[in-house]
Amino acid sequence: MERRHSAVENQNIVWKSKWDDDYLAWICAFANAQGGVLEIGRNDKGDVIGLPNAKKLMDDLPNKIRSTMGIVADVNLCFDSGKEYISIRIAPHHNVISYRGKYYYRSGSTTQELTGYALDEFLLGKYGKTWDSVPVPHIKARDFYHDAFDVFRRKAVSSGRLTAEDVDVEDAELLQALLLTEGDYLLNAAVLLFHQSPEKWRLGCNVKIGYFENAADLVYQDEIGGSILMIPDRVMDTIYTKYFKGLIHYEGIQRVDRYPMPRAALREAVLNAVVHKTYEAMNPIQIKVFNDKVYIFNDARLPAGITEKDLQEAHKSTPYNPLIANAFFRSGQIEAWGRGIEKIKTACAEDGLPEPEFRITTTDFMVCFHIRDNNKAIAERSTANGKNIVPSGTINGTINGTLNGTINGTIKPDENTTRLLEFLSDNPAVTYDELSKLLGIPRRTVSREMKKLQEDGKIKREGARKNGSWIVKPEG
Repeated sequence: MERRHSAVENQNIVWKSKWDDDYLAWICAFANAQGGVLEIGRNDKGDVIGLPNAKKLMDDLPNKIRSTMGIVADVNLCFDSGKEYISIRIAPHHNVISYRGKYYYRSGSTTQELTGYALDEFLLGKYGKTWDSVPVPHIKARDFYHDAFDVFRRKAVSSGRLTAEDVDVEDAELLQALLLTEGDYLLNAAVLLFHQSPEKWRLGCNVKIGYFENAADLVYQDEIGGSILMIPDRVMDTIYTKYFKGLIHYEGIQRVDRYPMPRAALREAVLNAVVHKTYEAMNPIQIKVFNDKVYIFNDARLPAGITEKDLQEAHKSTPYNPLIANAFFRSGQIEAWGRGIEKIKTACAEDGLPEPEFRITTTDFMVCFHIRDNNKAIAERSTANGKNIVPSGTINGTINGTLNGTINGTIKPDENTTRLLEFLSDNPAVTYDELSKLLGIPRRTVSREMKKLQEDGKIKREGARKNGSWIVKPEG
């Protein structure tokens, strides 16, 4: 009897006009993924065109599949309008299937050979393990410094995620409590989280930061390494003290530094990159800083069943590195509710910035923040007001700016005395040392000029020496 089969080609159903032994790799790919159907004797449109050697293939194919892959597929001879074709139905397999020593996987409508870290991830996943749970030989808890453990203890207790009694144990016991051991071995997660030099064991676990004038011109850069548990704080400190300039203004006597973007948004993005990174790719996280943009690039894989659209909406938390994520959660640095992107968007909106751009694929993650160009704002305000607006946020908290008009180590009278008074009006908490560095003159010269201004009744000091401020008296 003739049997008519209607089907639509998709990622689980493939049509071929004739048999080729290369299609055994496709069968392997279906077995390693969600299963599928390979039909031989149909054209690209799905029309049955017949298969002259169908009966011989019915004898050969089951043996080829069994001998090359060790699996049994459901091979059926079918009919449509008097024409024969073969349907090979492959079930998904829980164990790993290889074809001639190679591993194939069906992704979307393509068959891919798995190699490198993609193969490692696949093999681990088949047996219910993740990369961060893989044991590392030849390293013990005694090889670790205490720094990261002390930071973890302090953060975990202050966040309320753990008690002082919970963390009052030896470092080795703490690793066990965080499930970072397997028998006598430490796991990948333990090395990354707590070892002082994890890059000796796992390449690419650092962060590179660069300041660019344009897409091609790198001005300066930093590399942040060490325990990944401590990396987010170090990255934030470096960017906000070296890469960003904060505009200073005062609300009453309270000094306020307005930076190019909110700390909450950048911190969330940095934490997401560190926690969810595909560390087996061995590429560092890259942060590119421009005057008006900040890019964060990271190797990352979407959780199974989660699309790019899902990731930008409410979704459950499915960490790629569950052991690493658990340690960051216990230390109070992250939540466990899948709200990272939502928090980033909210922080930018509350700070009056555009919504950041995201590029999310199956293998990498990029976020682009549109930030305030404080360099441009400084120049515009300086021109408009006829005076310098001094940015904060440079290394060691020193003032990064230039006040012109020094001659032979003294302040030029008249014009520059006026500039000094204007500067003190905008920065009443400035110290003699900061003025000395700003003006490029000896501290004793600053002291002399300030004393003269006090004697002339143009300024006065209010409050204690260290915590006081300068008051510029109005003329007349």
